[in-house]
Amino acid sequence: MKKLVILGGGYGGLTVAQKLLDAELPADTVMIMVDRMPYQGLKTEYYALAAGTVSDKDIRVHFPVDPRLILKYGEVKSVDPEARLIYFENDEPLSYDWLVIALGCVDKYHGIEGAQEFSQSIQSLSATRRTYQATNDARPYGQISIVGGGLSGVEMAAELRESRPDLNIRIIDRGASVLSPFPEKVRKFVREWMLEHDIEQRTHVSLCKVEPGMLHNGSEIIYSDVTIWTAGIQPSPIVQQLNLPKDAQGRLTINAYHQLPDYTNIYIVGDCASLPFSPSGQAAEAQGEQVAEVLKALWKNETPRLGKIKLKGVLGSLGKKSGFGMMGKRTVMTGMMPRALKSGVLWMSKRHFG
Repeated sequence: MKKLVILGGGYGGLTVAQKLLDAELPADTVMIMVDRMPYQGLKTEYYALAAGTVSDKDIRVHFPVDPRLILKYGEVKSVDPEARLIYFENDEPLSYDWLVIALGCVDKYHGIEGAQEFSQSIQSLSATRRTYQATNDARPYGQISIVGGGLSGVEMAAELRESRPDLNIRIIDRGASVLSPFPEKVRKFVREWMLEHDIEQRTHVSLCKVEPGMLHNGSEIIYSDVTIWTAGIQPSPIVQQLNLPKDAQGRLTINAYHQLPDYTNIYIVGDCASLPFSPSGQAAEAQGEQVAEVLKALWKNETPRLGKIKLKGVLGSLGKKSGFGMMGKRTVMTGMMPRALKSGVLWMSKRHFG
C-alpha cells in the first residue's frame, strides 16, 4: 500500500484530510494523519481559553471517523526527505510516499534573554492551558503584561479584561501603535476601546531581557506578575531543521503546487509555507484545499488547475460584544458587526469539521 502522511491536524492538515475523504481515495493508498491529540484545537480561539472565558472543550474539533483515515498520535522529531522517513520521539520511523507538512508555528523570541523561560504562551493548546492557570491564579489587582500588540495580543488583552475586571492589564509593543499593519481607522478604534476599558498601551518599548516579575526596557524595569508573549511567530522546529530553501521568516519555499521544488512528493501547508500573505487559519485552509486538488489530479494522472488564493479578510474580537475587521483591502468594520461575524465563522468551522 502507498501512504499519504499528513503531519499536523490543524487548519491546513485537517482540511487536506477532509477534502480527500469527500472524494475517492485510490484503492492502493492509505491516509495517515499524525498529531499529538485526537482533536484539533481551534487556535484562533486560544486567547479566550487563556483568559478563562471559554472551556477547553469549547475549542476542540474531533477528527473524522473514517476507515480510510488512520490517526497516529505522537511527537515528531524530524523528517528525512531523502529516505522518505518521519522520526518520532518514542516510536518507530514512519515511511511515506507523499507527505503533507502542516505543523504550524511556535513563538519567536527575537533573541531576548529569558523571554522563553519567563513568559507564557498561547501558541499550543498545552501552553495555553498553562497560561490560563497563570492568569487566573494572578493575585487580585495584579499586573498582566502582554508583549506584542498584534491581533493575538489585542484579543488576549480584551478577553482578559472581560474575564478579570480587577486585573491591571497592559500591552507592550515596540511600534507606535497596536495593530500596526491595520488601517488607521481600525488602530484608532482599538486604541480608544483600550482606553475606555483601562488597558494600558506601552509603545516604542524594546525589551532586552525578561526575568521573573520584571521586563527590561533598556535601563527601565517594568514590573509584571504574569507576562504573556504574543510578539511574533516562526515555523515549527521540524521545519527549522530542514536544510532547504526558505524565506526571510524561515518558511519553506514552495512551487505553484505547494510542493518543495527539490522533493515534489512533499507539500508544505500553513505557517510553514512561504506564502505572499501573513500566516492565518484562513490561509492554511485555502492552501489545504488546493493541496487536496493537486493530490487528486496526481492520482488521476491529470494536470492540476489551481486558481490564486484570495483571502476574505481579517476579523478580530474585543471581548464578546465588540470587534474589528477588514474585508478585502479597503472595507473596514468596527463594533458589534465584525464580532458577530467572527462568532459565525467559529460556528461554521466547528460544524464543518466536527
